[in-house]
Amino acid sequence: MPRKILNVCALLCAAVIGSSLMPSCRGGTAAAATELPHPADDDRPAGSPAELPRVAVELPAGSSNAPVRILSEGDDLQDALDDAKPGDVIALQPGVIFKGPFTLPMKNGDSWITIRTNVPDGAFPLPGTRVSPAHARLMPVIESDRDFAITTETGAHHYRFIGIEVRPRSGVFAHNLISIGDDTSSVDALPHHIVFERCYVHGDPSVGGRRGISLNSRHTAVIDSYLGDFKETGNDSQALAGWNGTGPFLIVNNYLEAAGENVMFGGADPDVKNLVPSDIVIRGNHLTKPLAWKKGSPDYAGKDWAIKNLFELKNARRVLIEGNVFENNWLDAQNGFAILFTPRNQSGDAPWSMVRDVTFSRNIVRHTSSGVNILGTDDIHPSQKTKRITIRDNVFEDVDGAKWGGAGRLFQILDGPADVMIEHNTGFHTGDVIAGEGDPSSGFVYRNNLTPHNEYGVGGSNTYGNPAQALATYFPGVSFVRNAMIGGRAQNYPPDNFFPSTAADVGFVDLAGGNYRLAGNSPYKAAGTDGKDIGADIDGADVLRGRRRLVGKTGSEN
Repeated sequence: MPRKILNVCALLCAAVIGSSLMPSCRGGTAAAATELPHPADDDRPAGSPAELPRVAVELPAGSSNAPVRILSEGDDLQDALDDAKPGDVIALQPGVIFKGPFTLPMKNGDSWITIRTNVPDGAFPLPGTRVSPAHARLMPVIESDRDFAITTETGAHHYRFIGIEVRPRSGVFAHNLISIGDDTSSVDALPHHIVFERCYVHGDPSVGGRRGISLNSRHTAVIDSYLGDFKETGNDSQALAGWNGTGPFLIVNNYLEAAGENVMFGGADPDVKNLVPSDIVIRGNHLTKPLAWKKGSPDYAGKDWAIKNLFELKNARRVLIEGNVFENNWLDAQNGFAILFTPRNQSGDAPWSMVRDVTFSRNIVRHTSSGVNILGTDDIHPSQKTKRITIRDNVFEDVDGAKWGGAGRLFQILDGPADVMIEHNTGFHTGDVIAGEGDPSSGFVYRNNLTPHNEYGVGGSNTYGNPAQALATYFPGVSFVRNAMIGGRAQNYPPDNFFPSTAADVGFVDLAGGNYRLAGNSPYKAAGTDGKDIGADIDGADVLRGRRRLVGKTGSEN
């Protein structure tokens, strides 16, 4: 049963600074509580860079000689799961509907049990290829008329799903379609080593669904998959969300669609004391909201869903977010920021909640009301201070308050996060470059960025129109250097910055075509503090918007 309910009033009240409540989902049998070491212990010196994930998800190796049990129409999948031994393969005939829900039993041993489509090798997309609904014809179906289709026994581990469609029965609203480890209060009882690979997981097209996969576990991965139609009116919805799992987590090369937060960590107080989801890698995904959900769009389908943001961290540390595309986010149940790093002790029982050591690099963020919102501490309940956020080599385009609602603001920094570094980003937005508010932020670095200045550039309460005062008030001791601010005025900023009069003066390779690299004759070529070009380190960009886009040397999007 849901533990926390969010109504429309709470959604609207939370919109001012980007907070949101997330209802928890089905209950479970809780083991004895385990207390982790307090995560606030932090001996890293001020000014340290964001720490990358320490631990990688352990993934299964191939096993060509594993015993295979083939299931066809009328066969009992739960019976096969109960009987399976570590190392076994359960192959499901494509097109067959296996009616759940199903429970993954706890087994002894650390060999993987694989549940996969029974399609010959070569006929199904290979690893590294993201599946889509077009591949559903090659998949068996796990279907349920309950709040969930797949769940786990306490401590279940080493399960791998390949090429499976998971869905509710038509017209059924699922709260947690795949429920991994919910409401477990012991670290040892958390499910672990769970992988979903090349799967199609979706809510009902008409009534939606609250959540695709809950990641309340350890060593869990979602790879090359398609998660869509997670949407709800009056409550938050997510494709992926975790609040009671230690990690590590690996989320790679997926299509992730949800109305509330496409991906979120935190949002409900953990049952494990002092737990912070940690060591999270999110790479090469496409996070989006269909314009059919946007009132006023020519594509609008006529039903309102609670729209919030594309990505949110409320309780997380050591997170790498690299090479993703984030697109389509608008003012609705929240204020329109696409990316939120905002610590939340959600119901007041988790004062250890934090957002720390986050690296956001080589991403594209586009078609959104505003860009990134960073909050120093929870303003409702006690939390730990946000520290060490690095935002580097990203492209922000079509950040437009008039088009998408909201402020059109690129970066918003509230209530004193420490050691935020924003460098080598290229942005195209209609509002402020940076807005500060509340307690001042220490260790703030803003360098080598390329953006329009617009009316105010850098501002905050009682300082709009005076960027120097805004920097001194909200970012004392800031390192603000080698930024190109199109249309700004040098006398309003610290020395050693650039102020081209127009975008044409920057020297882009092809501004109209979306290639934001600097041409060889640009005055900002190799002009950064590190000898690199001002703006994002862009390896290349396709002129066809919405198709393949390359960011940096590693990130890509199809």
